[in-house]
Amino acid sequence: MLERIVKLSQKYNMFISGDIVVCGLSGGADSVCLLLSLCELRERLGIEVEALHVNHCLRGSESDRDEEFCRSLCARLGVRFTAERCDVSGYAAERSMSTELAARELRYGIFCRNAQGKKLATAHNADDDLETVLLNLARGTALKGLAGIPPVRGNIVRPLLAVTRAEIEAFLAERGQDYVTDSTNLTDDYTRNKIRHRIIPLLREINPSLNSTFVNSVDGLRDENAYIEAMTDSAERECLDGSRLTGLAGYDTVIRSRCISRLLVRNGLPVSHERIRECDDIVVNGGKLNISGDIYFVSDGSAAELRAIPAAEAVGELSAPLMIGENSIFSGKTLICELVDRAEYDRRRDVNKKLTFYTFDYDKIKGEAVLRNRRNGDKIQLRGRDFRSSVKKLINETIPPAERNTLHFIEDGEGTVWAERLGIAQRVAPDGNTKRLFVISVVNDKQEWSGPIDTKKK
Repeated sequence: MLERIVKLSQKYNMFISGDIVVCGLSGGADSVCLLLSLCELRERLGIEVEALHVNHCLRGSESDRDEEFCRSLCARLGVRFTAERCDVSGYAAERSMSTELAARELRYGIFCRNAQGKKLATAHNADDDLETVLLNLARGTALKGLAGIPPVRGNIVRPLLAVTRAEIEAFLAERGQDYVTDSTNLTDDYTRNKIRHRIIPLLREINPSLNSTFVNSVDGLRDENAYIEAMTDSAERECLDGSRLTGLAGYDTVIRSRCISRLLVRNGLPVSHERIRECDDIVVNGGKLNISGDIYFVSDGSAAELRAIPAAEAVGELSAPLMIGENSIFSGKTLICELVDRAEYDRRRDVNKKLTFYTFDYDKIKGEAVLRNRRNGDKIQLRGRDFRSSVKKLINETIPPAERNTLHFIEDGEGTVWAERLGIAQRVAPDGNTKRLFVISVVNDKQEWSGPIDTKKK
């Protein structure tokens, strides 16, 4: 076991000679094993070892017992010991968060204060890593989440990640070393404990060598993830300037996605698979996406950036009942609708074949027709097609970013029947039985807009 700790620490450059390593010591089996292991290896690793205990004050006398156990253990080992207390319950109530999350935030805050200029070693082991990967998988994750707990993050190191809990208990038994047990770990109150006590035993029935298989698998995933992270670092060096990414569209999707994720996280903005996918589409095709409040992710297809756009400048949801005559939902732009019988329409077309109108069968409209701007998730089955298309995709393929926010859409009771500059829906297309035509033209700055012409002979 000690050899695996050394091998892992060397692979990830956890320690350099002269490091002071603060061991997070709860008194449980994992952290006691960590402390003893580091003490036994300190000469070989060239490190000094200290211990830090955080008393969360959640379990009354049991919490005090754990602190005293850690104090006595460090005295016997000749290790410098520090203990700090925190009010987890009060902190959680004040911030309306779970006790588990509050304890973690306070604990890592104490760790940070006490490990400045030093290394902080935590006792996460292979079983913890497996639980984390399963939890990430259940919630949704990509390669980074499947790579599990990072062996090194800043000054935090995790030397036991290749060691199983069974090996830890065997190590302590060989040395006759006792430890304390946190009673909350014996319940299924927390999601992680449900995975630990219910799901993993079932997986071990399928594969008795689950832990060793997982350690080997996750080691390979970490290597692949590290390679992608290095490629992402390189892309950022080339593309990133403040909150602006220039030339990112030329990189692979995986690299683009990680750069976008880093940019959002760095600016304290929400991140999700769908959000990153939407931002990536904008990086390549241009456009604008609201991220949070007045913060937008904006791209012209060559450079993308986070930009604050005041609410007055941001286009929200606009709509109005569609009227015969003039309609206006955008400043400086008017949509003109006429209801024309078939004979009159044919006469106009014969007189001036250059007229550029959209036309559809008025009697095929279902319910009330509404004029609006575009919405997320819009789809349309365009005339002449036997499938529905994403409006967003069609727009990104054909329309410049600067013109996308002022496109007109008409919908009826069954969905979109017309999208400006894209066309009409198949279900309202005129045919040989059409008697009344709805004729639409768009006037922009007093000039009739010239776009796709709907002049197929009926």
